[in-house]
Amino acid sequence: MSDEQANYQAFRQRLDAVLRQQDPAALRAFLVAQGQWEPDANTDAERAMWLMIATSPALADLRDAAREWLLAHGCTAEVSAIFGGKRAAPPGQRSSGRSARPPGRHP
Repeated sequence: MSDEQANYQAFRQRLDAVLRQQDPAALRAFLVAQGQWEPDANTDAERAMWLMIATSPALADLRDAAREWLLAHGCTAEVSAIFGGKRAAPPGQRSSGRSARPPGRHP
């Protein structure tokens, strides 16, 4: 294993440990300390945290919580991209199970 791979694996393990805390402030502090984020960057750390959790294989046990948070906060395109399938409806909205008719067509 190259030094670059070993460094990345060590970084990834530390990042996953920070993400597991589910603390946006801790994530921001970690990424700034690692030189990944600028200290004065206007980044939505909570949104970034849940996106990172959703895509981390090591945090598979938190994927459902990430999906729910992302849906509840309007990140339907991201949920679709990460979790696949059709765009998910926001929490609390259920599909009627009927498909929509194309405009201008009547039975």
